[in-house]
Amino acid sequence: MHVRQNFPQVRAPAPKQIAAAVIGNALEWYDFVVYGFFASVLAQAFFPSRDETASLLLALATFGAGFCTRPLGGLFFGFYADRKGRKAALQLIMFVMTVAIAVIAFAPTYATIGLLAPMLIVIGRLLQGFATGGEFASSTAFLIEVAPAGRRGVYGSLQMVGQGLSILLGTLAGMLVAGVFSAEALHDWAWRLPFFAGLLIGPVGLYVRRHLDETPAFQASPQEEGVARAFLALIRRRG
Repeated sequence: MHVRQNFPQVRAPAPKQIAAAVIGNALEWYDFVVYGFFASVLAQAFFPSRDETASLLLALATFGAGFCTRPLGGLFFGFYADRKGRKAALQLIMFVMTVAIAVIAFAPTYATIGLLAPMLIVIGRLLQGFATGGEFASSTAFLIEVAPAGRRGVYGSLQMVGQGLSILLGTLAGMLVAGVFSAEALHDWAWRLPFFAGLLIGPVGLYVRRHLDETPAFQASPQEEGVARAFLALIRRRG
């Protein structure tokens, strides 16, 4: 059986193109691991309760809140990438993801601003979920479309390599901070350090993605209706 070739022939992409596509997905999983590693600390800082188990469950529930907005993010950024381009989608996703991490990293604790503290954490997690909902598909599409013929499966799988490395880095960062600082410092301020480290990746990712070239496959595709119109049309059809 003959399979039709739908992708324009391209040369092997520059390393910066591969890094730009993988960095967002890596940042997502790094932050996931760090949040889980310090869940018990976050529970006391943002979800205080007489019952420590209840505090921990609230912190973990907030961790899971990000999964609620992933489907919406996947739909929105899927349309956005098809209408505005892979490069534009990857830039916007990285921006939203960086804002989400900043919200969590700089959020005052419950002792400082009361109920606004857990609300900020929830907002940060919802934004993260929205951004990461589109990250994997958009960046994988980018990798596949810039890959040379016969190597698209390999290039697409680089996303999983990035995930594995980021999980390892997140675990090492958590272990390092927990091992170096005292329990008092950890609960007071040191838990923020791994989030700050992740936050530094954001501007680098934005810079690299800003200087990407659009994929030949997208440039060769016809442009269709606007993102918002297409997204709302799908929601109406599903409703």
